Amino acid sequence: MKIQPLGDRILVEPIKEGDVKKGGIIIPDTAKEKPTQGKVIAIGTGKLDDNGKVIPFHVKKGDKVLMPRYGGSEVKINDKEYQIFREDDLFGIIQD
Repeated sequence: MKIQPLGDRILVEPIKEGDVKKGGIIIPDTAKEKPTQGKVIAIGTGKLDDNGKVIPFHVKKGDKVLMPRYGGSEVKINDKEYQIFREDDLFGIIQD
């Protein structure tokens, strides 16, 4: 299934942390927090300014982004979980 977000929305696949931390501590599922990093899977058509001109996105498909822990809309596609955000809701692009 292919999804094309509308407007200035972005489809993000959350990047989950591992089960074991650096010190070797195993974190149970009940203590794990929601991920704050994700990979951009698809972007919308763009936001329109007051004159009807499309404002280009700052992110592109494949970018690793910093996203809010809570917010956006959770969707499930083919048994995979994604989140949809407006570009303004994202905090930044992570550059490795």
